[in-house]
Amino acid sequence: MRRHTVEIRFYAELRLFVDSPDGRVVCSFDVSPSVKALIESCGVPHTEVDLILVDGESVDFSHRIEGGERISVYPVFESFDISPLSRLRPRPLREPRFVADGHLGLLARYLRLLGFDTCYDADADAPGLVEASVSERRLLLTRDVELLEHGRLTHGYYVRATDPREQVLEIVGRFHLESAIAPFTRCAACNGSIAPVAKSEVAHLLPEAVRGEQQRVWRCGGCGELYWRGSHLERLFSLVEAARNA
Repeated sequence: MRRHTVEIRFYAELRLFVDSPDGRVVCSFDVSPSVKALIESCGVPHTEVDLILVDGESVDFSHRIEGGERISVYPVFESFDISPLSRLRPRPLREPRFVADGHLGLLARYLRLLGFDTCYDADADAPGLVEASVSERRLLLTRDVELLEHGRLTHGYYVRATDPREQVLEIVGRFHLESAIAPFTRCAACNGSIAPVAKSEVAHLLPEAVRGEQQRVWRCGGCGELYWRGSHLERLFSLVEAARNA
């Protein structure tokens, strides 16, 4: 059986997934694969791809590769309309809703503090994360490339940064969420909505020092967690300012 080869060139941030400075990868195969299978064999999750050109023509994931073609692979275009071409996933989720995997707990808390609906369960397994993403129309955030290769998944993002503060700035900047920031409207603990509550209603639940110093109190409608202006607020406002400039 004759063995075939093909060169794929990955552009922009897709180069992160391949061991090639210029994004060029040569693949060999015996049986004609789909372009989706070929791309993922290079380590690039299909959720990161939004446009594939084979010999200059736009194709979908099911296109079969015979060998000798010129293949160009481009990342997700959140800011540009490429509707005349074969977009490879549903339209971007314009309502910013997320589900974060079990390793991104601090990122989930930061996103909630900025007002973004973020589902997080430290014990969630891969099928549960994919189901939450698909059924609830949430963008799956992870640093697990294999998770992003799940066949049912349509909206996923590989988080590049490792520091939680840098991660949240990356997400806000990558998906142009600056104008959607609504700080301190969601509970960092459970993702519920926070609303002002009369201090007299919850005074018995507040630490003594807080009862004497604080006049304004907020309560989570989900878990009942109480919030007030503490010494940590200045650090949180610095995060909000940084995110708005992301």
